[in-house]
Amino acid sequence: KGLFLVSAYVIILLSTNYVAEGDYWESEYYTLMVCSVLGMTVMASARDLISIFVALELLSIPAYMLAGWRKRDSKSNEAGLKYYLMGVFASAVLLYGMSLLYGWSGSTLLSEIGDAIAKKNSPAVTLGVVFVIIGFAFKVSAVPFHSWAPDTYEGAPTPVTAFLAVASKAAGFVAIIQVVANAFSTPTGDLWKVTTPAFFVLAALSMTVGNLIALRQTNVVRMLAYSGIAQAGFMLAPFTVLRREAVIADIVPSVVTYLIIYAAMNLGAFAVVIALARKTRSAEITSFGGAFRYAPGLTVAMTVFLASLVGIPPLGGWYAKFSVTKVLIESNSKWGLALAIVVAVNTAIAAYYYLNIAKTMWFDDAPDGDESPVKIAPAIRTALVITVVATIVFGTLPGLISDAAQHGPVIALG
Repeated sequence: KGLFLVSAYVIILLSTNYVAEGDYWESEYYTLMVCSVLGMTVMASARDLISIFVALELLSIPAYMLAGWRKRDSKSNEAGLKYYLMGVFASAVLLYGMSLLYGWSGSTLLSEIGDAIAKKNSPAVTLGVVFVIIGFAFKVSAVPFHSWAPDTYEGAPTPVTAFLAVASKAAGFVAIIQVVANAFSTPTGDLWKVTTPAFFVLAALSMTVGNLIALRQTNVVRMLAYSGIAQAGFMLAPFTVLRREAVIADIVPSVVTYLIIYAAMNLGAFAVVIALARKTRSAEITSFGGAFRYAPGLTVAMTVFLASLVGIPPLGGWYAKFSVTKVLIESNSKWGLALAIVVAVNTAIAAYYYLNIAKTMWFDDAPDGDESPVKIAPAIRTALVITVVATIVFGTLPGLISDAAQHGPVIALG
């Protein structure tokens, strides 16, 4: 809940000038944003299928409208429509999977569903589990359920893109954590034979496909969209080594740690894009050439976020990747070790396109020769300070975030 509220505050800081200066309905914008955040906080407390689904729809329906908020822009209309149509389809798949789990267990409570699965499994349960995983995979834009993300991220207003990429994605992972920790991580039975290959395929494909397509992007927002798909793969990786005794001790803390650090560095990157785009009027990577000469502060901040996304110490991203890789290696399973290798290879691939943006900002020339200083709005400056400090502190003092990640889920899952 703290992650959702702080992320929403930073996104509102990014939205203040963007919405006020554009042709937007301001009060409705913030009302929808608050409604979506309410759905996220409900999701964090949900312990049964009905409340999870209601929370998911409460956070998703406002997001559909926010994605198409530039109603006179064809790209924004396309973004909202694609997100809505794919979201409705995913909700139907998710609800069908939930109905199978309810029909088998006779209860919507996650704990009772877990008990029923532990006693006896069936093809209906297997199908229900697969459908539930597919429904949530859409929400976190995991491959092959990611097709909505790039066009939606590019067409939506940039603060909304940051909201979808960070807060909405985090809510999807919270839902996965709730279902996995309370229903799918049974101490007995062979449900792991279904969840392990499912999460392995989702994680490996998301990391690899997301990074390879990101290599070819010329637009920063689309690049961050495919980067977000790859980052979702990193966060899905720990679920591959699902064991009951490891859920609270290892898997949940590693995912929560990654979510918090990911939120800080990704929101910061979007803040820099919004600030620079006010001058360049473009999100093309080449339009940020020579930024160090007219916006040195923004360039340094963007370099911090990009280096953190790569996983370079002492910035927060290194600890996020370390926590995930540690869980995979210590599982002593073939699935975990194989995925740890995939994580390492994809980290190296991602370094190329992240550092390419930094190279463009530091060493290339401004495309139009205009090197007049960039005026940074006070709200965006505040957002940048919050995200830069968080990214550095989480990397240099990882004990702060690891303690929070260890105790939070234990209290939540009780």
